Amino acid sequence: MRLTIVGCSGSYPGPDSAASCYLLEGEQDGRTWRILLDLGNGALGQLHRYVDPLTVDAVFLSHLHADHCLDLCGYYVMRKYHPTGAQPQIPVWGPAGTAERMARAYDLPPEPGMNEEFRFLEHPTGGRSVEVGPFRIEAREVVHPVAAYALKVTAGGRALVYSGDTGPCSALDELAGGAHLLLAEASFRSGDDNPPDLHLTGADCGRTASVAGVERLVLTHVPPWHDPADAAAEARAEWAGPVDVARAGTTYAV
Repeated sequence: MRLTIVGCSGSYPGPDSAASCYLLEGEQDGRTWRILLDLGNGALGQLHRYVDPLTVDAVFLSHLHADHCLDLCGYYVMRKYHPTGAQPQIPVWGPAGTAERMARAYDLPPEPGMNEEFRFLEHPTGGRSVEVGPFRIEAREVVHPVAAYALKVTAGGRALVYSGDTGPCSALDELAGGAHLLLAEASFRSGDDNPPDLHLTGADCGRTASVAGVERLVLTHVPPWHDPADAAAEARAEWAGPVDVARAGTTYAV
């Protein structure tokens, strides 16, 4: 599968990137399948740089903070009012209450809300998975002030794990076991007075990569007030494997 970093700025869009959004593409049945991991504020406009957003097959939301889901509002407008006509309903997987959260975000009544444009589904847990084209997606709840999930995407025997937003936890370590690419948020810096169970430091990401035995670590969700080089240096101090810092427009073959 191919990963394109659509947006990687932490907590809000920054000067060089939209907020969180990651495009995965894979081939099956003679066509390209596309899924999005998160669709944070500013990301929909940037998505046009890489693909026609109407060709996306499904969206997976790690959690319902604005920097991970709010551009679903613009996507609703695009799919409902596009000049070629209303677009087919596509699935949106997320935490419980996603449909209600998005209706409130666009000031819509709960019914129909966005339910005619999107088929809202709750992340399966307990080892169950979702299949979309060549992709198999597993979700594991992680620690954050709201219900939040790390996501594992497998295709063609290769696995990508996306941390979403989380503090250090065994659930992420276990889900990331053996992943070929770990896309991990590095919002905090070691040595700062960081609240618990909220975000990872670069060092935390490095330790997770080491424990999980991943092939490559890509750091993301660094907020504009921090230097991504600091996160990378922390990660490299904890793990000897390859470390990249996510940048909008970068593509990885997983």
